[in-house]
Amino acid sequence: MRFLSLVLRSLAILAVLTGAFFRYMGRRIVAGRLDTEARDHLRGQVLVSTLDKLGATYVKLGQILSTRPDIIPPGIVRELETLQDKVQPIPFEQVVRVLDEDLPKEARARIVSIDPVPVAAASVAQVHRGRLDTGEAVALKVQRPLAAPQIDRDLVLMDVGARMLEWIPSLKLLSLRGAVAQFAEAMHRQVDFEQEANNNRRFAANFAPVEGVEVPKLIEDLCSRRVLAMEFVNGVRATEPEKVGGDRKLLALRGAAAIQQMVFKDGFVHADLHPGNIMLTDEGVVVLIDLGLVAEIPKDLMRPFIETFHALSQKDGKAAARLFYIYAPTVGTKDYAQYEREVTAYFDTFYGKPLGELEASEVVAGIMNILRRHKVQIDPSFTVVHIAMLVAEGLGKQLDPDLDLIALATPMLLEVVVTAPEGRKPEREVPGEAEAKRAAEAAKLARRAERRAQQQQQAD
Repeated sequence: MRFLSLVLRSLAILAVLTGAFFRYMGRRIVAGRLDTEARDHLRGQVLVSTLDKLGATYVKLGQILSTRPDIIPPGIVRELETLQDKVQPIPFEQVVRVLDEDLPKEARARIVSIDPVPVAAASVAQVHRGRLDTGEAVALKVQRPLAAPQIDRDLVLMDVGARMLEWIPSLKLLSLRGAVAQFAEAMHRQVDFEQEANNNRRFAANFAPVEGVEVPKLIEDLCSRRVLAMEFVNGVRATEPEKVGGDRKLLALRGAAAIQQMVFKDGFVHADLHPGNIMLTDEGVVVLIDLGLVAEIPKDLMRPFIETFHALSQKDGKAAARLFYIYAPTVGTKDYAQYEREVTAYFDTFYGKPLGELEASEVVAGIMNILRRHKVQIDPSFTVVHIAMLVAEGLGKQLDPDLDLIALATPMLLEVVVTAPEGRKPEREVPGEAEAKRAAEAAKLARRAERRAQQQQQAD
């Protein structure tokens, strides 16, 4: 039965991909000659519609790909960012069944009412407003019964596809199976609400010293592998900042503080951070929700990352180019000097401008374009940080047009660059740097030998 299911799904995927190919070719013929930006825009549109047709697993794949501007052209990234994980809700009877199956009877009895119309519906789960026997309003996040088996089936097919593609020599270098394995791990975390609950607790502890930044409080005895119960947050989603009734400048500052805490101090970052997952309350509190996907910056990468962002904030193009290069998991550039010139020339375009006139998102996006052209890959956790910075600045500018994210981050950077743990050994050296070091060391030894000889002559 499982084999038949895999075969049928394979045929369905093949049909969707075939349709996408002919749809793209037809639109290319009609459009005529296109420049690079227009071509990427068209490719992104077709890719987004294709992923949407393929369902939950592929929508999430597209959302993750949208966080990789170092390897995906910007035109395609912009289209991928439009992917919305919104689907038709499952029947309310299925929601009740999951609650009855997953929660102990005594805990289940605490839920005295549930609104049958969901507050939100996505491909993995949907959220309903409920009320406890204490009168407390809660948000009940309930997993779709078929979500996990459907995702497992698609992941098996992705692995098979990766194995077949790696028979092509030029694609073997891309380590497609490794990429599928990483994606599979992320998807399995998405359908394990116990893991999301752990993320919630960790964020709550990390944000404890940050005033006005929170995550929803869990109702511990109503949480399971397929159910999460949390306090119901009364607020406005950041997708509608114009509806915010609280202190807008204060909310902008607190949103920036949340990003800085995650990125520079904790190294534990919300990896699905978009305006729909940020709630803003009239009391001036920023609440992060939907905490299933996280990225953890490895401890031994915290110092290289902080040094890299410090170089960006100080507009030091040469240092930034070097740090990106020596810590890149893979590099494909054959001409380091040209790569370095492009980075420093880009930095020269905003050299001398006041920090307040620079946008961190613009600076980082420009760097990503250069890295992509020169095939200098960066650690995936860095790209999650890039998205977090984009969201923080985009939302912050809507709430307070005078927000200066770089100026706000600089004091914390100076603090944490001293306290960060020792960084890992670089993956490589800058071409010519090793020879320069050896030459400098040889010159140092020669000077030392010369001094000893002079001292010996004087003693004689």
